[in-house]
Amino acid sequence: MRTKISALLASQQTDIEVVAKGWVRTKRGNKNVTFIALNDGSTINNIQIVAESANFDEELLKKITTGASLCVRGTLVASPSSGQPVEILAQQIELYGAADPEKYPLQKKGHTLEFLREIAHLRPRTNTFGAVFRIRHAMAFAIHKFFNDKGFYYWHSPIVTASDCEGAGAMFSVTTFDISNPPRTEQGRVDYAEDFFAQHTNLTVSGQLEGEMGATALGEIYTFGPTFRAENSNTPRHLAEFWMIEPEMAFYDIDDNMDLAEEFLKYLINYALNNCDEDLAFLEKMYDNDLRERLRFCVADHFCRITYTEAIDILKASGKKFEFPVSWGLDMQSEHERYLVEEHFKKPIMVTGYPKEIKSFYMKLNDDGKTVRGMDVLFPKIGEIIGGSEREADYDTLVERMVEVGVPVEEMSWYLDSRRFGTVPHSGFGLGFERLILFVTGMSNIRDVIPFPRTPGNAAF
Repeated sequence: MRTKISALLASQQTDIEVVAKGWVRTKRGNKNVTFIALNDGSTINNIQIVAESANFDEELLKKITTGASLCVRGTLVASPSSGQPVEILAQQIELYGAADPEKYPLQKKGHTLEFLREIAHLRPRTNTFGAVFRIRHAMAFAIHKFFNDKGFYYWHSPIVTASDCEGAGAMFSVTTFDISNPPRTEQGRVDYAEDFFAQHTNLTVSGQLEGEMGATALGEIYTFGPTFRAENSNTPRHLAEFWMIEPEMAFYDIDDNMDLAEEFLKYLINYALNNCDEDLAFLEKMYDNDLRERLRFCVADHFCRITYTEAIDILKASGKKFEFPVSWGLDMQSEHERYLVEEHFKKPIMVTGYPKEIKSFYMKLNDDGKTVRGMDVLFPKIGEIIGGSEREADYDTLVERMVEVGVPVEEMSWYLDSRRFGTVPHSGFGLGFERLILFVTGMSNIRDVIPFPRTPGNAAF
């Protein structure tokens, strides 16, 4: 029976018969002995296979090259080499699949991240992406554990939707029409009544609105699923397809919301530090020398809480020349957010009280009538990592805001029902999963923390 390499390397027993399976990272040796570094994805570390030439067919050993997959049976013994506790003295090797060394693109040399994006189907076999995707899994597991342990219910908002939660209009349409010849109304418009869902539908930009329906019935829910934005943004922080975690909580006000967001982020970072140390150490060595120190700092320190107005005043007083000039009413850019976090406060911050004009219609108005109870969590190197708010619970105020920003009231009557029937104070926020992984791994481009990135002009693999 196969034993994973992570378990073999941690084994307290030696001189036992074992079976290991995996892919060859490197091979070296001489006419008498061959040393094979084998990896199965369960750990950043390889296990060394020692194959004495006298025991194996010469042609078989020639076919064992970088990228080939093997089944190795042998004896697990203490390793005489430093840096590895055990190795396997091979007694039998089965070649599952060869890898032509003239064509296999992942040879023993440095590869740029840009090059590896071009072969995204193979890059998980590298040390870098093996580490990133193991951490990604750990964070996904930790998210579910955090909410489950707090009594939240996992809620599945639809991926296909007729509503635009953010009101930005940057959505991907879903249709079964022949787009070169769709049916049309007498006015010449596309007749979506004839389409599969009998109305114009899109891929969701957020599960929040449907999530609110869950919260106003079950109390506390969270969504965790794919979301889509059809924005032509070619930046290191944007994807067209990405994953969002969106808790919604009945009876939470803005302060409760901020408390939960801080607790949530610290839990996730702690989980990574406690469960992904080998992978974090590798990424720290290769890409971000301050990675674990920064993670520990975020866990140890309280997040600073300021208002948007205070943030603008700080930016104005900084004397720093920003690319985007600072004024009250400005939607803060990444350069502003990072200045506040990295240079002024030198810690994560939470900003509240944004102007209503730059925030979504569903955010609760403050008493001043000018600002809303929105909150953003800003992190070093990332900028905004969480955005959320206390939701507007008053029916009349919400309708007024919808009319003000052009959200179709009639089409959203189902959403307004939660304010008609038993409305309650409630709050929620959204965490971009890939931005979390960017922060935890120290990677610099969001395309490198998702297996197959979807960006403008790119839907390969």
